[in-house]
Amino acid sequence: MSDTQEKKSTILKGMAGVPSFGDDRKGLAMTTTSSKFFDELAKLMSNAAGAAQGVRKEFDSMVRTQLERAMAGMDVVQREEFEAVKQMAAKAREENERLQQRIAELEARLAITAPPTN
Repeated sequence: MSDTQEKKSTILKGMAGVPSFGDDRKGLAMTTTSSKFFDELAKLMSNAAGAAQGVRKEFDSMVRTQLERAMAGMDVVQREEFEAVKQMAAKAREENERLQQRIAELEARLAITAPPTN
């Protein structure tokens, strides 16, 4: 027996129990071909998933850039600026209420100490 025939025989003995159709050599070739096919298919799918993820990141970046440009053209305030002005308005409102109360107290004192005018 030649070296090649011995290898085939050893491989086929190791595949005892593996169903094959027709000639054992065809079954071995089909299994190897199928395995390579599925390996290549898996590699292709993996590459496609990586490419799709890259495209998604690029798309997100482009959308964010376009939205920032659009917002800049609309004279929309930044969130930080809005929060700062909101705090200033709250402080001014508190100060206004405090001053109104102080004025009311002073007017009440004036009404008590001022002589009546006729």
